[in-house]
Order: sequence, then C-alpha cells, then structure tokens
Amino acid sequence: MKSKMTQSTNEIKKTLNTYLRRWKFIAFFLVASLALAYTYLRYTTYEYKASATIKIKDDKQSQKLPNMADIGKGGLFSDGTNKINDEIAVMTSRSIIANIVKNLKLNVRYYEQGKIKEKESYENPPIQLNFFANDSIIHDVDTTLYIKIKSPSQFLMFKDDGKSLIDRDDSEGKLYSFGDRIKTGFGDMVMVPNIDPHAPKIGSNLKVSISNVNSIVNKYENSILTSTEDGSSVVKLELKDNIPKKAVDILNEIIREYNNDVIADKEEVVKVTSDFINNRLELVFKELEEVDFSAEQIQKRNNLTALGSQANIYLESEKQNEIQINNTANTIQLIEYLQEDINGANKSSDYLPSNLGINDPNINQVTKSYNELVAQRDKILKNSSDINPIVVNLNNEINSLKSNLENSLENMKKTSQISLDNLTREDSRIRGQLYTAPTKQRQLRDIERQQSIKESLYLYLLEKREESAISLGMFSPNAKVIDQAYSNYKPVSPNKMIIYLAAIVLGLMLPIGLIYGIDLLDTKIYDKEDLMNVVDIPYIGDIPMSGKDSKLINKIDYSPKAEAFRILRSNIDFVLKDHGDKAKKIFITSTRAKEGKSHTSINLASSISFSENSVLLIEMDIRVPKVLQYLKEKPSDKVGLSDFLADKKLHPEDIVTKIKNNNFLDVIASGTIPPNPSELLMSSRVKELFDYFETKYDYIIVDGSAVGLVSDTLLVSKFADLFIYVVSASNVDKRYVAKVAEPLYTDKRLPSMHVLLNGTNYDKKGYGYGYGYGYGNTPDKHRKWYQFNSKKS
Repeated sequence: MKSKMTQSTNEIKKTLNTYLRRWKFIAFFLVASLALAYTYLRYTTYEYKASATIKIKDDKQSQKLPNMADIGKGGLFSDGTNKINDEIAVMTSRSIIANIVKNLKLNVRYYEQGKIKEKESYENPPIQLNFFANDSIIHDVDTTLYIKIKSPSQFLMFKDDGKSLIDRDDSEGKLYSFGDRIKTGFGDMVMVPNIDPHAPKIGSNLKVSISNVNSIVNKYENSILTSTEDGSSVVKLELKDNIPKKAVDILNEIIREYNNDVIADKEEVVKVTSDFINNRLELVFKELEEVDFSAEQIQKRNNLTALGSQANIYLESEKQNEIQINNTANTIQLIEYLQEDINGANKSSDYLPSNLGINDPNINQVTKSYNELVAQRDKILKNSSDINPIVVNLNNEINSLKSNLENSLENMKKTSQISLDNLTREDSRIRGQLYTAPTKQRQLRDIERQQSIKESLYLYLLEKREESAISLGMFSPNAKVIDQAYSNYKPVSPNKMIIYLAAIVLGLMLPIGLIYGIDLLDTKIYDKEDLMNVVDIPYIGDIPMSGKDSKLINKIDYSPKAEAFRILRSNIDFVLKDHGDKAKKIFITSTRAKEGKSHTSINLASSISFSENSVLLIEMDIRVPKVLQYLKEKPSDKVGLSDFLADKKLHPEDIVTKIKNNNFLDVIASGTIPPNPSELLMSSRVKELFDYFETKYDYIIVDGSAVGLVSDTLLVSKFADLFIYVVSASNVDKRYVAKVAEPLYTDKRLPSMHVLLNGTNYDKKGYGYGYGYGYGNTPDKHRKWYQFNSKKS
C-alpha cells in the first residue's frame, strides 16, 4: 500500500513538474491574454443601464374599493384579461418609440473620431445640423457626413464613401463656413458650431450619422425591457445604451408619451360628445329662430300682445301637464338625435356621445360600455390589425352592444311617445275647458308651447357642452411615476471582472491544454520512470545530455557526464562483484543506431581506465566503424577485428591499437568493412579472441551493433558477462523499445541485461537536480534562480 501511495505521489509530482518546467510558456500565454483583455476593455464601447418604475392606474378600480373577489383573482388587473400586459404593449409600441426618436432627434448622431475608436456626443455635440427639408423627409434619410474642423469658422466636408477620416486627404473634402447653406440630396441644411466649452476643436474629425427612423425604432424596440409581477400594477422599465443620459431621457420620454396617448384616448370620447352637441345646437338654434319668428308674426297679425293676464286664468290648470309634455318631448328628441348618430354613415369615430341626459340607467350603462370597448379595440389596433382574434371578438361585442342600444332606444322612444300622446290628450281635455277663449289665443298658445320646448332643449344642450369642455382638461395620466429614470453611470457591459477572469482562465487553460495534448501524444522516453513504465528490465544508470564539444570525458573532470560514468562504473562493479579474476566482459548495444551506444562504450572504457584498470575496447559493430574517430586517433596501419576473423594467420596482438596519453586503454578497431559481417561473427575466432584477452585485461568493453537492426550482437552475446542496453532519451519511441528490448530480457537472449538511459535532461524535465553535486571550483555556477536546493555543506 505504501508503494502505491509513493507511486501516486510521484505521478502527481511528475505531472506538476511537467507544467512547472514550462512556466515561461504558460506565463507568456497568461500575459498575452491579459494584454488582449486590457486592449479590448480599452477600446470597446461600454453599455450603461437606466431604470424607471411606474404604476399603471385602473380607472374603474380607482372609483371603488377592491373587494375580496378582486383580490382572489390575483389583483386589480386580473378581471379575465391581462390588462397590464396590454398597457406594456402600448407603452413599448413602435408608434410611441417612433415619437420618442423624433422628439429626441435620435436619428441624428454625432461622433468624434479617434485613431482607433469613435466616441458619440449626445448632450453637447460640437456641431449642430439644422435642416430646411420637412421632418418627414429627414426621417427617411440614411447617410453619413464626415467633417474635419479647419478653423473656428470653417470646416471640410467629405462624401460618404465608407472611408474613415484618418485615411482621407484634405483635398478630397469641400470647404464650407459655419452658417453656409449646404445643398444635399435630401435638402438644404445649415451647420452651426457649439460654444465653449463644447466648441469643436481645430483639427478634430467628426462624423454625423443620419439614420432612418424605422431603423432606430427597430434597435430600441428590442432593447427596452419591462418586468412586472402577477397581479401587480407596478412596471419596471430598463434600457441599456452606450450613453447613460440618452437611456435616461428615452425612458422618461416613454412614460410621457404613454401618458399623452392614454389621455388622448380618453379625450376622444369627450370630443365626439362635444361635436355631437355642437351639431345639435345649430339645428335647435335654427328651429328656435323659426318658432320665435312665427310667434312674432301671429302677435303682430292678430294684435295679441295684451293677453298675458287672460292667459294666467287658463294656464294655471295645465302648467304641470305642460312640464311633463316638455320633458317627454325632449327625451324623444334626444333619442332621435342619438339614433341618427348611431346610424350615421359619415362619422369620423366609432365613439357615441354619453351623458346626454336620457334618464335611463340601462341606456347610459350600455353607452359607457360601448365606448370602453371601442377604446380598448383602438388601443390594440395601434400595434395589431383587424384580423387579430382579440380585435374580432371586440368588434362582435361592439356590434352586439350597438344592436342592444338601438333596441333599447327604440323601445324607450315608443314608450315616451305613448306618454306624450297621453299628455297631449290630457292637454286637449284641459284646453277644451277654454272653449270661451278666442281661436287666436289658442294659436298663440301653441306657438308659445313650441317656443318653450325649443328653449328648454337649447339651454340643456348649452349646459352639456359646457360640461364636456370642462371635463376635456380634467383627465389624469394613466401612469404614476414611482421612480424617475436614473442611472448609476457605471458600465454594465462588458464586465471588467468577468473579462479579466475569462482572460486568466483562457491564458492558463490554453497553454495547459496544449502541454497536456503534447504530452499525451508524446511517445518518447525522457527519464527513468518513463523507461520503467515501458520495460521491466533492471536499471543500471543514466547519462546526462552534453554538448557537441564535450563528447569525451577527461581524467580530471567534474562535469555531470563524468560523474554519471563514475556512478555507472560503480554499478557495474556491484553487478559483477562475484565475477572472479578474469576480465569483466561488458557488451554495449541499443535498439537502433544513433542512441549513443558507441559514445557510452568509449566513455565507459575511458572512465574505467582512469581508475588504472586495464581496459580493452572492442569495436564489434563492424558495419559502421567510428571508435577511432571518437577518440580522435588516426587510423593505424594495423588491421582490425574483421581482418582477424577472416585471416587465421593474424594473431590477437596484431590487431590491438594503443591509445596515446592513456596507458590503461587499448582498442581493437572494427577493421575492413566486410561483405558478410554476420558470417564472420559466427566464426570460432571470436571465442579465440575473448579467451586470449580475458586474462590480460581487467575489463573488456564491446561496442556491439544495434539489436533492433541486425543480429550481429545476438551472435556473440554468449561471451558477455553483462549487457548494457542503451536507450536514447527524447529520441526513441517507447513502443519500439518495448517491442525489441522486453522480449530479449524475457527470453534471456542477452546475459545479465541492464538498461542505461542516455542523454537525459533533468533540468528540462523540471527536477532541478543532476550530477553536479558541488564538486569543482564553481559547483553552483549553473544554478537557476528558481532552483531552491540548499547548498550542501
């Protein structure tokens, strides 16, 4: 269990070292991503949020207290239809937003252009455009004007060809003075500068964007957000814009326009009633003039100006009856007027006049309900069409109420006519008692009765007209402002914290992901642990990487490579400690060429010879000779191993080469490259060679051929006391090593086989240690600032 925990700990350390040794690579990505985030935040356009809160008032509920049924339904606005959503739809309708765009002139925007980005000026732009064309023309224009300020009184204007002012030459522009009348394709205009401190700066580049109103409406129609809770009449409005003051102005203007629209709807009914009364007043006035003129003519013609005292005698009994006749006749006349209005073909509005004085609660209630349905339908039609199912249902209800109203008026008219007939008969009966009165007096009385009726109706209509005029200006706004539009003037987008956090995450995850992917696909062997995970062969040591100028070690050498070969020499002695007095025969091989096999053989032989042990280095890789070249020895005239194996006349001593400046190291070079190296190595002369030299030297080092390429080494493997299998770090595929080396060890085809890792780079892998254990004059010369190893005492 302890071994598993240790292995797990080593795996974690190795994984951490994999990333820590590439800290510069990760730091580069992190710094680059933070720099990109800073640049983005430096030049991006920020958005600010403005909010406003209003309460929608319900006219019906404001006239009475809510009952338990209303509360149980979910609120004041839950009487079968979701009225609050209808009001929100009106509030954010295209017609209202279009009015806001026109009122605030949002379709004309002013920008100050910089080298990288441009900044919009909203409250106090450096210049102002005034147009001679109608607003309807300007609202459909879509163009851009580029302006460069030359002096306090002059400027250059460029054509809209898509190029920035930074890329334009002054010769491309046309010079104007402020106040000049400039002719354009959409009409003439005048440009005036702002005054200090907002006056345009000389040399500044300005852009004026004139957009189609509909395009601006489309932008804000989707940007205005509303929220409310079920059953609540409180609505919260939100808007994000790159200029906070603009967002505040738009929200305030929405509330104002909505209230104006609601008041206009309410006043529409009053205006219809006033128009109806004025029309009727004109008719009644004409009729009253005719009656007055008739009475005047009768009195003049019949000389009836002194009949007042006589009339009192006869009028006393019919006074009350006449009052009832007048009231009934007025009612019938008003009913007829209302019927004419209902059936009128040239009406400009579907509203009906209300509160005309018809003393019938049912008719008054139906008229009021009818007008409310018409108002609701017209409100929906502002954002919909006639085929909307809600509009169709409302039209059906309106037609039904109109039919009911017509029937009710007709019934009331018939009832009133019956009452009038009865009153007339009663009046005739009373006047019958006046049989002694002259006929002339009866004629005058008839005229006076008509005159009284017309006067009463005329005065009544005047009174109603005054009431309508007074109520016209008494309607209150539908939206009560709880919180005026406001902004904290802090950007809500982009969020600096989120951007920098995302940059840090991206700056770390991208290089870490790349490192992980590279390591996941990497099949090379780098250290002992990698090698031991591939093969289950005894490990004898490793040789660190060295430069091209330090291939060979020296006798006095404290380099990591020299220390590594000393350690290898000690490990070999430990493995072969029970060998006896004969020479220790050590064979060096590898999987393929260029893994450091010859390099290891030569340096191992040199290291052993430095300890004053006699060493014979045999170059048995007779296909590619290179030992003498490594040792910087000139090829001698002596023959080599291949010559000895082929020529039985040669003696073993004839092929030995003495190395200068090293009395303990001799070399047998490969000799002439033969056409049949495998057949030569199968010769009995090989055994004769080893038998001859094994008593003359302490060590025999054999530089064999690569076992993964040729079978030469396998042919002579039986003569070895120890096989060192060299594996090149960062150079050979671990799968190839496992395929070649593991079967050789398992089948025991190479005696006492041990693996040696050549060309390791522990500093690169991040371990921070090597073979320089403080020997020499400058043991800490190559210590890095991030290596925290304490100096050994």
